[in-house]
Amino acid sequence: MRLGRVPLAAAMAAGVLLMHPGGAMADPRPTIKQAKARLEKLNDKADKVVDRYNKAAEEYRAARGRYTKLNGTYKEKLATVAGLRGQVTQMAADTYRMGTTVVSWPAMMGGDDPTLLLNGMALSSQITGERAQRLQQFDAENRGLKARRDAAQAALAEADKHRDGAAAERAEVLKLIKQQKALLVRLGAYRVGNPNSTGIKYSGPATGNAAAALSFAYAQVGKPYQFGGTGPGGYDCSGLTQASWRQGGVDLPRTTWDQWNWGKTNNRMVDLNSLQAGDLIFSEGLGHVSLYAGDGKIVHAPQTGDVVKVVSLSDYGRPLVGAVRP
Repeated sequence: MRLGRVPLAAAMAAGVLLMHPGGAMADPRPTIKQAKARLEKLNDKADKVVDRYNKAAEEYRAARGRYTKLNGTYKEKLATVAGLRGQVTQMAADTYRMGTTVVSWPAMMGGDDPTLLLNGMALSSQITGERAQRLQQFDAENRGLKARRDAAQAALAEADKHRDGAAAERAEVLKLIKQQKALLVRLGAYRVGNPNSTGIKYSGPATGNAAAALSFAYAQVGKPYQFGGTGPGGYDCSGLTQASWRQGGVDLPRTTWDQWNWGKTNNRMVDLNSLQAGDLIFSEGLGHVSLYAGDGKIVHAPQTGDVVKVVSLSDYGRPLVGAVRP
């Protein structure tokens, strides 16, 4: 993510309004160059924080999913054990009434440890094969119950940790967005965007899956940048590339870092001098990712206060580190 070029006349007209965060006039007042440099730093920082937020949010969703699954299994196991416990209790009562048990009924049923009941009933020579099988099933199910409960509780604790991490990163993002928005408004460069934009038609050189991905990305042009956005009303940079390539039949990871690592792991890295339409282009520091559209152009979701747009790669103005071909 980066700031597109701010019109000089608008920037100069608004630059005199720059103030300190507290509202007092700056002394000395920042120049247009200083204001733009400050915005670039904010954008760079926001790139990294947004990606951390996305990562934490993804980890929370995954951990919560694990907990939900484990807790569901635990509840099923709990119900199974409860049903078997009722059967075993009835067996014990029947055996006690027949006077064939060695351990007294009150002693067997009064303790908290179910193994006392099992051990006592195992001493009865009157237990049939069917009853013995039922006892063994109850014993096995009961032994696994605690392990499943503990696993579910551990997964919940993990989910809570990731949730707290995502909340902290979100608070940092919101603070940066407030600073970015204020500065962009003062420079006359803030763009709201249209969540219902129908975009523009792609007519570049891409074919096949890449053409499908780029056609989708172009259809999002004009929609607002939105941190954590995966559509349909707004996107952040990696949300746009993920959604676009999903239309091309490739399931990319969510975050910029993970998309880069996906390319390395799957041997999909390409040289910047050999770009093809549809390639993912990563900026230095892996803070931003865009889609190469061919003919020297990219389509991307830049940063707060901007919209999904098509720009010349030569105007990107930020060092690039490499590319990935999905």
